[in-house]
Amino acid sequence: MSSHRKLSAASPWIEVTTSTSDWNALDPALLRRMLVETLWIRVFEEYVLELATAGLVHGPAHSSIGQEGGAVGSLIDLRSDDLITGSHRGHHQFLAKAFGHVGDSALTDDVRTVLRRTLTEICGLADGFCRGRGGSMHLQWREAGAMGTNAIVGGGVPQALGFAFNQRHSGTDAVSVTYFGDGAINIGSVLESFNLAAAWNLPVCFFVENNQYAVSTSVTKATAEPRLSARGLGFNIPSWRVDGMDPLAVHLAMTEATEHMRAGNGPTLIEADLYRFFHQNGAYPGSAFGYRSKTEEQSWRERDPLELLKRQAVRRKVITAAEIDELHASITGTMREIGDGFLEAVPGGKPGERRIQASAWPQPDFVDVGIRGDLSELADSRYADEADFNGTIADQRFIDVVSEVIGRRLEEDPRIVVLGEDVDGLRGGTNGATRKALEKFPERVLGTPISENAFLGLGGGMALDGRFRPVVEFMYADFMWVAADQLFNQVAKARHMFGGDSAVPLVLRSKLAAGTGYGSQHSMDPAGVLTTAPGLRVVAPSTPFDYVGLMNTALACDDPVVVLEHVDLYTSTGPGPVDDLDYRLPVGKAALRREGEQVTIISYLAMVRHCLEALDQVPEVSADLIDLRWLDRASLDWDAISASVRKTNRVLIVEQGAVGTSYGGWLADEIQRRLFDWLDAPIERVTGSVASPSISKVLERAAIARTEEVVAALHRYANGEI
Repeated sequence: MSSHRKLSAASPWIEVTTSTSDWNALDPALLRRMLVETLWIRVFEEYVLELATAGLVHGPAHSSIGQEGGAVGSLIDLRSDDLITGSHRGHHQFLAKAFGHVGDSALTDDVRTVLRRTLTEICGLADGFCRGRGGSMHLQWREAGAMGTNAIVGGGVPQALGFAFNQRHSGTDAVSVTYFGDGAINIGSVLESFNLAAAWNLPVCFFVENNQYAVSTSVTKATAEPRLSARGLGFNIPSWRVDGMDPLAVHLAMTEATEHMRAGNGPTLIEADLYRFFHQNGAYPGSAFGYRSKTEEQSWRERDPLELLKRQAVRRKVITAAEIDELHASITGTMREIGDGFLEAVPGGKPGERRIQASAWPQPDFVDVGIRGDLSELADSRYADEADFNGTIADQRFIDVVSEVIGRRLEEDPRIVVLGEDVDGLRGGTNGATRKALEKFPERVLGTPISENAFLGLGGGMALDGRFRPVVEFMYADFMWVAADQLFNQVAKARHMFGGDSAVPLVLRSKLAAGTGYGSQHSMDPAGVLTTAPGLRVVAPSTPFDYVGLMNTALACDDPVVVLEHVDLYTSTGPGPVDDLDYRLPVGKAALRREGEQVTIISYLAMVRHCLEALDQVPEVSADLIDLRWLDRASLDWDAISASVRKTNRVLIVEQGAVGTSYGGWLADEIQRRLFDWLDAPIERVTGSVASPSISKVLERAAIARTEEVVAALHRYANGEI
């Protein structure tokens, strides 16, 4: 007969409430700080809504009015070296962290500067923390430990794991806190992050601001378990549930969670039940849109955290009601003074109508500044190409060189860490790329769960923080789309979005596997899509020599670099360095693999070898063969392309993958724009078919380009058809 035994979670699940004795025990200075900072945030947010209503905030104004208790209660005791990320509704968290950094409880010049630069950022002005690029939803002040609020729901959560990793492995007891709402807790990247943080014992607090609604969808409709802190138990994360309208209760829960994390005991989760007094965006209540009632809103307003702090502070004789009124008048006046500093009357406008002064806006020519870095970090590079290499070159197996140079870089730079699925197993990962690194530094080769969003985001956080330089491996390039948010919305945009100065030194390695029988979801060439993201640099090494030089440059670069590798090359041999693994190849320098007069062939990665084979089979065609090496638009070697096209007056672009996601489409367009007068014929292309490669050997071959397709194109040149 079966038996049943009730199981319990391994981690505690605690609800924290306060009593009068807790308020009586609260340090008067801390109570005053809580009140003052909550008041500052409230008045700030009211002024933002005033400007938004007047049309002076371009874009959304996600007010945190009503939610200040969660931010102030949780951040009041954090240090500047404790790092936070926030959500699209993050003004209160950003301000509370900034106030803590400047360390003042009076309206000093430093506090006024925080208020001014936060407000001007929300308005998109040059004086803002991100020079006007971030606006309301992307606020960053690294010096204060505010690492960035995020407009993608749940998008900043994985990055906090990277901050926590860096903190733990730098020998500090600092912690990270990532703030998100009830809408984000059901998102895959958030749940992946819970798992990875717990598995790696990272000092990160998942702070859930459960404000009851994801826009208009109530939490009770979105999940069968609206007590969101229950999520933590499934990942063995100690969890707290607290009244977020009670700043002291939040503070007590955060104190316990912080002690847990600083002691090296891993992640925590806090759910603060609270309420936004207004709609998702703007100055109207949610009841105006019909998804909640005025009665419900009033019941939550009666629990206003600011009014609670006022009552307790007056009761404790920490401050008088008259002094609170004076504080309110002071901060209100300060906000109006700040606004007067960048606003002006509209000439001929209605009474009181104002506009932003022209001098306050960023200059239009700032639009593209800081998409990427200026590469000054590479100034001391020792560059060498095969022709001027001083060491010994011999035929070597491609994958062996991959392993050797990664191991060498870990040896020379203690900041480099390798992470990805199975990189720590199988004697060097699925293809042997991490073999040497594992032999030398196994503690810095970290196998991850199957959770690309989480571990790429973790790598992004590591890079943004800057204390470590991650090398992330995706087993197949197709997996980039599983982590598309972290790659395209986060890693690729971070530098530019936060003002242009935030380095993101991350390398993402991934392999292309067309021709190996792995089918439609493991065989994509991502180059055409990757290069639409201007913040990414993309390299495609075709020889062992190039792999060493390009990987060394990628790992020294302060921009995110995607290194594409092809399975066909792994077991091939080619010229590679025997006694020097430290040289670099310059950004933006292509290689001329064959010289000729009739046509310029442009290719990359494994197709370079197919082009060489084809030229050997069609000797009557004399061609320049350009191996691009660097594929991103900022790094393309236009000098090499232009010189060749001006000589041959014809272009053939060769790539292996499907035509729909091809790289060559953009390249052909750009060549004809730049070099139209030098072309004597339309640009020709060799690509795969429309379909993705299939499992069937015959259909897979029909879907991709190889030597035979290049030969066919060359015959058209030889026969005068082109």
